[in-house]
Amino acid sequence: MNFSEIFKHSFLQGFSGQDIGTTQIVTALLITCAISVYIFFVYRAVTRKTFYSKNFNISLVAVAIITAAIILTIQSSLVVSLGMVGALSIVRFRTAVKEPMDLAFLFWAISIGIMCGAGMTEVAIISSLVLTVMIVLLEYVPVGKVPMILVVNMTNDDKTDADLENAIKNNSAFSKVKSRNITSAGVDVVYEVRTKDEKALAKAVAAVQGVYSSSVLQHDGEVTL
Repeated sequence: MNFSEIFKHSFLQGFSGQDIGTTQIVTALLITCAISVYIFFVYRAVTRKTFYSKNFNISLVAVAIITAAIILTIQSSLVVSLGMVGALSIVRFRTAVKEPMDLAFLFWAISIGIMCGAGMTEVAIISSLVLTVMIVLLEYVPVGKVPMILVVNMTNDDKTDADLENAIKNNSAFSKVKSRNITSAGVDVVYEVRTKDEKALAKAVAAVQGVYSSSVLQHDGEVTL
């Protein structure tokens, strides 16, 4: 037996697969299924209704179970694991993840599949509980006053513009012009404002001579301090 044969024999012996019984497989997949369903409900509870995607939420459960099955397969045979790595290397995901929290939940589901497939169910359960507590606490911690969007349609007149600026300044703590569109029919101005009484602001703006209409909308973007 030459050196290459000895090396091959030692390598295969050192990385030989282990026999996994049906009971171990079923138990790992059931635990993965239970934790992934738990992730499903956590994602549904903390995700904004505007950006919620049921298909993505269902895919989190599927990804966790598939990952656990892959880990179980890799443990059973080195040859199969190498072939699976080659097969998965040709997979390309082109769906863009728009929300950072979606990426965090996707990684959470993959991690749960890896942990449960490797038999570390305690780590999977404890990490899921700790992560849930942190997400809930950070989600509901107020970081700043949500700004409002004020949309005003008025005449193209300097006096109207000055009166509008005074009305906004007297009824808000902060205001900033986001856009100004001038047409032959008038001027459309969009402000970002911070106010405690949006009703009083809307009335004050509507009372300005030359203002045709005014709308106060809630800003649903990122909060900046």
